[in-house]
Amino acid sequence: MLMRLSILFVTLLFIGGSASLCRSAEPSSKTQVTTDDVKQWMKTLSNWGRWGNDDQQGALNLITPDKRRQAAALVKEGISISMAQPAIKEEVDSSAPFEHSVTVTDDSPAGSAGDEYSVKYHGFTQTHMDGLCHLFYRKKMYNGFSTDTITPHGATKLGVQNFRAGVFTKAVLVDLPELFGVKYLQGGTAIYPEHLEQWEQKTGVKIEAGDALLIRTGRWERRKRTGAWEIMEGSAGLHAACLPWLKDRDIAVIGSDLCLDVVPSGIDEFELPVHWVIVTSMGVPILDNCNFLEVSKACQQRQRWSFLINVAPLVVPGGTGSPINPIATF
Repeated sequence: MLMRLSILFVTLLFIGGSASLCRSAEPSSKTQVTTDDVKQWMKTLSNWGRWGNDDQQGALNLITPDKRRQAAALVKEGISISMAQPAIKEEVDSSAPFEHSVTVTDDSPAGSAGDEYSVKYHGFTQTHMDGLCHLFYRKKMYNGFSTDTITPHGATKLGVQNFRAGVFTKAVLVDLPELFGVKYLQGGTAIYPEHLEQWEQKTGVKIEAGDALLIRTGRWERRKRTGAWEIMEGSAGLHAACLPWLKDRDIAVIGSDLCLDVVPSGIDEFELPVHWVIVTSMGVPILDNCNFLEVSKACQQRQRWSFLINVAPLVVPGGTGSPINPIATF
């Protein structure tokens, strides 16, 4: 009898845990967001003029000297982990490959080897940063700069060279597979503000002004297990309902292991509404196609989900972004 009661107790505990997991996966209030809401948020969530009419740094202004010192103080062990996906040299995930050729000169005892790189990094494959001139709405970029300033030779406003000092701040990893108890999120899974707050409560970490917010969906684990898929037909990511929440937290940078948005977005006129409002209105640069698996393991081992992040884009005058290798240091 005692054994039967024990088995019953364990069974009920398992069922209760599964129910709790389902509640985490399904927010209590699925906010309905319309195209008109997104258009309105382009105005009401705007940082235009906040740091001056000529500002080209956007939300990176929130990474102050005090914020950098706070981030540096997070380094306790001196252990660094790359959050970049290795450059992919085949055409997958609707993106162009990273092209790499090597030449060898061996005319004398002292030879040499050299490389040539070519990459169209925007898309769903290569790890990169979206600059503030990458996206625009109604012919206006962040801070009201006109798209007329974009030329075939580069953008004369908001080019990625404005980020030459890099990103050095506190990062918070929001690990959704860890929250939901799965290897990866299924295609089309939407992440709502409730999920972000559940993660804060679970881990005790707080997403603060000037932080880099990193969203892990387990995209690369899904790709490893199921192969490439049509990204725009079903990928996990942030729902547009998160936008006011993100503005309220005053983040400086945001990144994910895919394209940040849930797709399909369910919103007419905006395939990637989070992308467009975050960059164009809030002036927040995005880190796309990161790989958070190793840093997730490091966080789990330490039960610590915040760390120093360091990102240095290429200094390309007029560039719309840059390939990057984001580094987490514990």
